[in-house]
Amino acid sequence: MFARIKEDIETVFAKDPAAKTVWEVLFCYPGLHAIWLHRAAHCLWQRELFFLGRLVSHISRWLTGVEIHPGAKIGRRVFIDHGMGVVIGESAEIGDDVLLYQGVVLGGTSLAKRKRHPTIGNNVVIGAGATVLGPVTVGEKARIGAGSVVVKPVPPDAAVVGVPGHLGGRKLSEKPGADLEHGQLPDPVLLTLSKALDRESQLEERVHKLEYMLSRIAPPELPVHERIPSSVTEADIREALKEVLDPEVGVSVMDLGLIKKIALNGQGVEVRMVLTRPDCPLAAHLVEQVRRRVKGIAGDRPVEVVLADDAWSWNDTAPYLIWGEGI
Repeated sequence: MFARIKEDIETVFAKDPAAKTVWEVLFCYPGLHAIWLHRAAHCLWQRELFFLGRLVSHISRWLTGVEIHPGAKIGRRVFIDHGMGVVIGESAEIGDDVLLYQGVVLGGTSLAKRKRHPTIGNNVVIGAGATVLGPVTVGEKARIGAGSVVVKPVPPDAAVVGVPGHLGGRKLSEKPGADLEHGQLPDPVLLTLSKALDRESQLEERVHKLEYMLSRIAPPELPVHERIPSSVTEADIREALKEVLDPEVGVSVMDLGLIKKIALNGQGVEVRMVLTRPDCPLAAHLVEQVRRRVKGIAGDRPVEVVLADDAWSWNDTAPYLIWGEGI
């Protein structure tokens, strides 16, 4: 018993950098207290002392803010960080070395007296406020982002985000602490949207090339408004870039104020732009979208898009994007 208690304390130090002393862990970690009280409740439950098991569970809920049904099976070195609002159902099963944050719910989706709660594999991390519903299996080393709702099985090493949960890719980093970087979880909806916009821009580029070639061989009777202009102005380029959207915000790069300078000379076109944040995951996508759109109206002139080091702020955006009186 004392060996398990020692192991539990070491787990807290390993998974919570805020832990300072053994006394602090012993007396000030409700998640740890909930695990210890659950062991007593589960022992009573297995001996068919159902009332006493539920009573211990109820006392634990009152003391810690964590509700764990005495019938749930919990492995070793499981850590519930902060703990308040965590709910674990009767037929839930949790493997070893699992990390749960506050507000996590492992709930059921059926009234039948059978397996109706999730099975969580080893080394899984479930972010704050995430919900896993039904008898689904979350594979080993998977990560579930904060606030996600999981209703389908999750393969091992996968990352799940969103409502309902979507697979965002495979976890590749094995460095210590990587599991805690919830802000670096992939966004599958954003990636899908960016790919769709990328495909659209490729088609637009091809159409513009065909229009340009047609304008070079167009007969004199071709209406003037259907020809590609021989000269392009900065105003033309700025107008064209209003069609390029930043997928993260859903607003054009012009209205966001991302385009800082457009230079036209005899050799080509240079566009200087900034990003909404330095670690923007779609930087390459945005640069390519801008290049293609400018290339579509610049004809044979070479186009270069340069990322400037200038910082971006909401003050650079169009007036309608700034919240004010009446909004």
